[in-house]
Amino acid sequence: MPPQDNDYDQPLLVDSCHDSQEIETAYDSSEKVVIVGIDESDGDGVRPPPFSWKKLWLFTGPGFLMSIAFLDPGNLEGDLQAGAIAGYSLLWLLMWATAMGLLIQLLAARLGVVTGKHLAELCREEYPAWARMVLWVMAEVALIGSDIQEVIGSAIAIRILSNGIVPIWAGVIITACDCFIFLFLENYGVRKLEAFFAVLIGLMALSFAWMFGEAKPSGKDLLLGILVPRLNSRTIQQAVGIVGCVIMPHNVFLHSALVQSRQVDQSKKARVQEALNYYSIESTVALIISFIINVFVTTVFAKGFYGTDLANSVGLVNAGQYLEDKFGGGLLPILYIWAIGLLAAGQSSTITGTYAGQFIMGGFLNLRLKKWIRSLITRSCAIIPTLIVAVVFETSEDSLDVLNEWLNILLSIQIPFAIIPLLCLVSKEQIMGAFRIGPVLKTIAWLVAALVMAINGYLMLEFFKSEVNGVLFELSILSVAKFNCRRLKSQSRKCHFTEGFHDYFCRSFFSKHTRACYLYNNLMLY
Repeated sequence: MPPQDNDYDQPLLVDSCHDSQEIETAYDSSEKVVIVGIDESDGDGVRPPPFSWKKLWLFTGPGFLMSIAFLDPGNLEGDLQAGAIAGYSLLWLLMWATAMGLLIQLLAARLGVVTGKHLAELCREEYPAWARMVLWVMAEVALIGSDIQEVIGSAIAIRILSNGIVPIWAGVIITACDCFIFLFLENYGVRKLEAFFAVLIGLMALSFAWMFGEAKPSGKDLLLGILVPRLNSRTIQQAVGIVGCVIMPHNVFLHSALVQSRQVDQSKKARVQEALNYYSIESTVALIISFIINVFVTTVFAKGFYGTDLANSVGLVNAGQYLEDKFGGGLLPILYIWAIGLLAAGQSSTITGTYAGQFIMGGFLNLRLKKWIRSLITRSCAIIPTLIVAVVFETSEDSLDVLNEWLNILLSIQIPFAIIPLLCLVSKEQIMGAFRIGPVLKTIAWLVAALVMAINGYLMLEFFKSEVNGVLFELSILSVAKFNCRRLKSQSRKCHFTEGFHDYFCRSFFSKHTRACYLYNNLMLY
């Protein structure tokens, strides 16, 4: 929403004059892309210059890096499960969830462009020490949680492409080296880094479009799924998952920093408004492309597995093999096409996670460290727990899927710690000056934020309720089994039930209820 006419008489930033103390910034002035000078025209000095395709091209980049969070392995798993279980019926929700995510990301971009600072920096300046430390810890936890999903996704793709030779833990180590790719490309400038991400997005689009062509989903069902809202009790969990994974907490911090890679004169309202206009266009285009890619994945799995016995068992680990069994035999093995797309998604999202980690750590703690040191610290914080997870959970595909559910819950808890500060800051005239959001946009933004947080709260409640109920049910079975076995042993009879039940229980339920199996093993010692 552009500022009103009378707003142009207000200062752009009420407290724009800060002390001269050296502070951490997202980009040095030498790193920024110069915009002024292309089709230069300030018009009347108040209104933005006329639209220019050359300027749009120069502003294009940050939105596409932001859009990668909508295409990470966690989102892809949500897509394939929604397609397999709900068919085409949730495509309309995917579209509106993407639109809600776009609104939040545009507000993050607005904050960065107008203030010249990103969200982490402003949280450090505006909030007391205890609050900013809480926000920093939550942002780091969210980053680690999302990075585990992304790195595991890359490792799964590497295992598929190596025909199982490279285990998941080794794939994690290989993926960890992407921070060096990031540092190498960053030395050649922001535009080279953005071009690399554009190639990865293009690779995802090509891979999943190929799958779409091989599967040949119904065009009629696809359009009906997008245009006609449908929801029932059987698909509520998938619906919640679609909305819940749209807004990634670290991505809000990231986008508010990425937009500062362009040189914008914050003292001129026309230039700020021009930047906001171009960023709105390129972010919208980027998320439309991400929506199309997500639709490809959802519809392929809807075509192949909706209404089948395999629908509830499809996950990120086994999806490639299921696709090969269903649609194999084409010009290229669809298993490897899926793996290439998954690898592109995982690699791009892990590198942007490294990028976000730099901004979060530097912004909250005001650390002026060399980039390679910050990248190494950020990468280590995420890779070490991921490597532990890979070693512990690699033996069971079901365990990895359950781990993904727990990580989604972890990210759901972190969402308010990113959205609420963002909405508070963009609503303050002391921060935004003439570019604070108006009452209508403010109301819409808070409603969207409340809806997203409520949906994630429902997801957490249902998940924990199912976990507790499942454990109680299984422990009751164990109690009965133990009682019967003790009775048989007292009669000097061999308990064949115990021997068989132990293997069955741990094989069937370990992936979902580790605690119950652990207790059962302890019970069997007596």
